[in-house]
Amino acid sequence: MSSIDILVERGRVSRILEPDRERYLNFYSTSYQDNLEHSAFIIEHFPRWSIISGYYAMHDATKLLIAKGYGYKIDEDVHSTAIAFLSEILKDDELIDMFQSGYREYQEMAGRLHGAREERRKAQYYTGTLFAQDYFKKRSKKFHDETVVPYIEKILVLMEAV
Repeated sequence: MSSIDILVERGRVSRILEPDRERYLNFYSTSYQDNLEHSAFIIEHFPRWSIISGYYAMHDATKLLIAKGYGYKIDEDVHSTAIAFLSEILKDDELIDMFQSGYREYQEMAGRLHGAREERRKAQYYTGTLFAQDYFKKRSKKFHDETVVPYIEKILVLMEAV
């Protein structure tokens, strides 16, 4: 039994019903783009929320990939389930062939998604001190430019391949 079958059996993922497919894809397509734009827009003044929005842009783009490419939706434990599903599809030998040389980059993305979740946790405990504001501005800009944007670019390439 594959890891995806186990996720289905445990009620963490399920197939998207055909009548819901278009609505589901439209929602996550719009949501990841809104979060990405929001993340960039607020880096200077609200860096902790930029990190959170950046992570959710990544998370929603991942759920869009899972829905569009594989026909599944995440039902429970959305963050860990998205990471588990992404990890499974990136280890699949058939997918390795399909994605050829990009496999290693995409496998790394599962780890980056998990790392983004940890950044979100840290940002939620932001204290508002000048030191913390400066730290989070730098951290948010780096996170946005070096993790969020490249991750989403790679997810979009992956979506075109499935």
